[in-house]
Amino acid sequence: MNLFNVYSLLPFEPVKGEGSWIWDSAGNKYLDLYGGHAVISIGHQHRYQVQALKEQLDKLTFYSNSVQNHLQEKLAEKLGKVSGYDTYNLFLTNSGAESNENALKLASFVTGRKKIISFKKSFHGRTSGAVAITDNPKINSPFNQDHEVVFVPLNDMEAFDSAIDSQTAAVIIEGIQGVAGIHVPKSSFLQHIERKCKENGALLILDEVQSGYGRTGKFFAHQFLGVQPDIITTAKGMGNGFPIGGVLIHPDIKPWPGMLGTTFGGSHLACVAALAVLDVIERQNLMLNAQTIGHYLMEQLTAMNFPGGVRGMGLMIGFDVPEDKPNLRNELISKHKILTGEAKPNVIRLLPSLALSKQEADIFLQAMVQQLNPVAVA
Repeated sequence: MNLFNVYSLLPFEPVKGEGSWIWDSAGNKYLDLYGGHAVISIGHQHRYQVQALKEQLDKLTFYSNSVQNHLQEKLAEKLGKVSGYDTYNLFLTNSGAESNENALKLASFVTGRKKIISFKKSFHGRTSGAVAITDNPKINSPFNQDHEVVFVPLNDMEAFDSAIDSQTAAVIIEGIQGVAGIHVPKSSFLQHIERKCKENGALLILDEVQSGYGRTGKFFAHQFLGVQPDIITTAKGMGNGFPIGGVLIHPDIKPWPGMLGTTFGGSHLACVAALAVLDVIERQNLMLNAQTIGHYLMEQLTAMNFPGGVRGMGLMIGFDVPEDKPNLRNELISKHKILTGEAKPNVIRLLPSLALSKQEADIFLQAMVQQLNPVAVA
């Protein structure tokens, strides 16, 4: 049997990691500024998390949600405290797509409606509902196209006002559009959405799968923008590589038995992984580090005068590659052993561990100077 080949793979295989660094099977060492799609939040192979997982492996790895699991309650309490949403309730899932899928279902249950407003260039996942609200026809099969979804441009109040009505179940928006190339909603726009949702009886869903978990310098990106959503979805950085996601749900939304469900969501190992991440974020003050190092990176990159400027918050940063440097990302990998993300058509995305140091940031900045102006460096 062969793999079903749907991925465009980079030409190396990581076999070991530590902090912001990975090593490939040939022994090459890379500075990881992408963290496997923003998943590595506290650093590769963090000793505290690894030890917590080892201890849980010796006790119990899994049982279904048909029994009590105090680790889930402990995680909900800790997440509420660290995020500032201690009055909300938590439903645990396996991934960001599953979190968004359940958020949409909740909104439909609460409102009795099915119309969803999403945004141009958005990405919310690949399950049926999540891909239907993702603005990418290439990955949206005919099976997914029966959902009632309206896409409007980001930060366009007039278009949004034309779309929302009394039949709208929910508006879903990313805290920062990641796959689109790092685009931040204007605070005035997000606040306008919140007001219009209340006026029309719709729910506001903040997709913080990529932009959450301290990446921006606050726990969630929308906390910079002055809104309080009805539902918040999270995943990626939540387990630092262990699959786990969550839906944070306003206390006015009441559960009933069987309303939602999942086999693997909130397993014992997943909860231990997520608890360790929150402990490390608190103890190492990683949100402040993300804000500090992110500001430094954006300041230094802005001075390089990229077309379209430098976008983002904290350690979620994007910039358009100059037309005369179309292979910049590949050259960073091959010549400097620095791994970054990308977005189409040609955007560099930085999504490193929240523990990235200034010295590590400077390694990247020096490589950028060498690539952008090799004559001056020489």
